[in-house]
Amino acid sequence: MILPPASWRDRAGLDSLARALGAERGEARFVGGAVRDTLLGLAVADVDMATVHRPDAMLALLEQAGIRSVPTGLQHGTITAILESGPVEVTTLRHDLDTDGRHATVAFTDDWQADAARRDFTMNALYADPLTGELFDYFGGLADLEAGRVRFIGDPLQRIAEDHLRILRFFRFLARFGDSPDPAGLAACVARSNDLMALSRERIADELLKLLVARSAVPVVALMVEQSVLTPVLPEITGEGVARLRECARIEEECAIAPDSVRRLAALLPRDSKAAEAVAARLKLSNAQRKRLGLAVQHAHGGARELAYRLGTESAIDRLILDPRRGDCSEIRAIVDWQIPVLPLKGGALVQRGIAKGPDVARLLREIEDQWIAEGFPDAARVEQLADEKTDQALRSTRN
Repeated sequence: MILPPASWRDRAGLDSLARALGAERGEARFVGGAVRDTLLGLAVADVDMATVHRPDAMLALLEQAGIRSVPTGLQHGTITAILESGPVEVTTLRHDLDTDGRHATVAFTDDWQADAARRDFTMNALYADPLTGELFDYFGGLADLEAGRVRFIGDPLQRIAEDHLRILRFFRFLARFGDSPDPAGLAACVARSNDLMALSRERIADELLKLLVARSAVPVVALMVEQSVLTPVLPEITGEGVARLRECARIEEECAIAPDSVRRLAALLPRDSKAAEAVAARLKLSNAQRKRLGLAVQHAHGGARELAYRLGTESAIDRLILDPRRGDCSEIRAIVDWQIPVLPLKGGALVQRGIAKGPDVARLLREIEDQWIAEGFPDAARVEQLADEKTDQALRSTRN
């Protein structure tokens, strides 16, 4: 079988890289996601290659060919070739010597099947000749890919013991590519779900956020909750959260809003800012993600444009989608492309009208802004009228 044509295979410099690494002699092949996604007709973002050459030999071969490279992971046999069309990661064939569930000690090899055997799932262990497109499949990955079956290479329990993150990867790949779970793989993930507690929270967050925007995220998350897979690390996620996630996904689709991982995580959590903050801290989300998660779980008070003005468009859309009392597509569409206005008034204009510098200026500005929002963001002329009215009232009150 031959790898189908794809635009990424015409990237400038890719053939030169393959030839420099000895692809004509079978010494370098494409591997992993680029091969898998091309077979599925999906867009390819990252291109990875594997080679029999050791890292020092790789560096020498690329230097000889005039290809710039960066030693991004020499201890693991990885260098990054810098092509004019973008970077390509190249890794020496490896097999595992020792694993502890989080890290692996590897040894280099020239055995392609041994390299394939250390990969997690059969669909990720597909190789292709860079020049001819010939495919190499050592563990039935092509059949599994066609069947939408995410299947571990070897004994699932052992493979999870080697790297606990494979539990979440199993479900993420199931959500992205699968049609039904492989029974042995599912049983192993459920049996070893407590192993998730040994992982760094950043790795858990990375996998979970990717999973949440995958094609079949809702049924897969429902399966994970049903089987208590997430309970050891995210006990806040329950069946009620799955119901909210299902509704969130429905509204996103109905309103033509792109699925969003932070919004969907918020859907899974209780309507409680403290719970959201606790989860955000546990997963070590970025400050921006933490703030957004905390805002998303609150009820949507005010009109759509008021929400967008006060919270930003992204957080306003989150609240409108997640608040069970809202979720109206017309409200959401009203702010998707709306340019949030700026209040055409500064504190200096109030001082010029006779308001003393200090807290009174800030208070009046807030009052004028609230009225401006309530009236639907009228033009500058109306804001000037509001400023006159508010300052007159304030000055009369001071005189009295």
